[in-house]
Amino acid sequence: MTDQAPEAELDIPGKPTSASRTTLSHIMTHGDTNLLGTVHGGVIMKLVDDAAGAVAGRHSGGPAVTASMDEMAFLEPVRVGDLVHVKAQVNWTGRTSMEVGVRVLAERWNESTPATQVGSAYLVFAAVDADGKPRRVPPVIPETERDRRRYQEAQIRRTHRLARRRDIRELRERRVAEGFED
Repeated sequence: MTDQAPEAELDIPGKPTSASRTTLSHIMTHGDTNLLGTVHGGVIMKLVDDAAGAVAGRHSGGPAVTASMDEMAFLEPVRVGDLVHVKAQVNWTGRTSMEVGVRVLAERWNESTPATQVGSAYLVFAAVDADGKPRRVPPVIPETERDRRRYQEAQIRRTHRLARRRDIRELRERRVAEGFED
């Protein structure tokens, strides 16, 4: 079963990438730090998941749950007092799932220097109904050349995710067939 929308189901009107794009901003405090005095990666990951979840819910028109997070990259440390901006948008949609791309920027609260990219991530969300069952999502309509590039890259990441999942499942099945416990 694929997540791609069959031709007969393309009756849901698409939404442009700009319709659900959002930015979440948060100032980092001492309560956000790790033992090294920089902001804990988990705090950044929570902000990333929050922003991506808002975008997924907005795009799908209802509840959406995190199915996976991959390629979370921490590029620079974030410090107490930094104003962190988490920018998210839907990159790709299938029948019931969406990939959301997220960029994390940080700027010193007391300086006029431009924000620096400190992280990025890709998350997959599944739209669900009130019973927690998958529901259809509108197709995303890329508006710019950058949006089209992100859409194409998201398709590549999806292919890799599905291949990795299949390879792991096959390896586990072989190990069980060979008498090794899982």
